[in-house]
Amino acid sequence: MPWYLFTPTSPCLPCDPNNYTLLGAVPPPCPPPNNFLCAIQANDNAGKPVITAALCAEIAYALQCRIDTTNVRLSSSNQCPMC
Repeated sequence: MPWYLFTPTSPCLPCDPNNYTLLGAVPPPCPPPNNFLCAIQANDNAGKPVITAALCAEIAYALQCRIDTTNVRLSSSNQCPMC
């Protein structure tokens, strides 16, 4: 599955496919500490990630616990001050 960089627009919604940019097979560098959403891994739908309910829950879990998961990478950089 490809990786997508979190590139939010307003409103900043981590489960909105329009807030991601397709990267490819390799995850981006996401430096610690793990405070903010950096990238996700998901199936592709015309260049946008397919964000299932399970993936949305995984994003929420990663953000709440401040840990990387199988499909979610966090970083020190806040891409969305409104989040």
